[in-house]
Amino acid sequence: MFTGIIEETGEVLEIRTEKGNRHFRIRSRMSAELKPDQSVAHQGVCLTVTHVEQGSHWVTAVDETLGRSNLGDLKPGDFVNLERSMPVGGRLDGHIVQGHVDQTGTCLAVTEDHGSWLFDFSFQPSPSAMLVEKGSICVNGVSLTCFGITDLSFRVAIIPYTFHHTTFQFLKPGDRVNLEFDIIGKYVQRLMQPYR
Repeated sequence: MFTGIIEETGEVLEIRTEKGNRHFRIRSRMSAELKPDQSVAHQGVCLTVTHVEQGSHWVTAVDETLGRSNLGDLKPGDFVNLERSMPVGGRLDGHIVQGHVDQTGTCLAVTEDHGSWLFDFSFQPSPSAMLVEKGSICVNGVSLTCFGITDLSFRVAIIPYTFHHTTFQFLKPGDRVNLEFDIIGKYVQRLMQPYR
């Protein structure tokens, strides 16, 4: 489980393709502290560390993950948001994030707004696409509050600290983002449906 509070960004150094899998080598300050089998969210996707070497670590994304997320868009030199899983008894500063991407959305607009930034994103209507005004949404692994919700889009406000310490600083209109909708909302929605 994660909280959507990004610890740092890591740089993609190398990508290797093996059948339907893609292996990513990521350089970050935390890499030396990681161990194989450890879960780390990369752009909001929970991935298992497979190897640690020279200030970098390797993770693998399977075909299902590549098809559901924007990890397949990554190339060497790109940066990813990183968060280690929350320890038992840890502080939940964001919201409950599983690291299981529901779908990708598209950045529609980026607007500077009196020292902060407004980002508009599109999403596809689906049973799991649960959004409520001033509710939680996870975008590329970042826990955010959504507002200005329509049937096909929502808006988030990004403060300078978040902008400069996450990959939001690189986002531009047309870019795909990973979306994980609030797990509590998804469970409530499922409970309201008749069982089949």
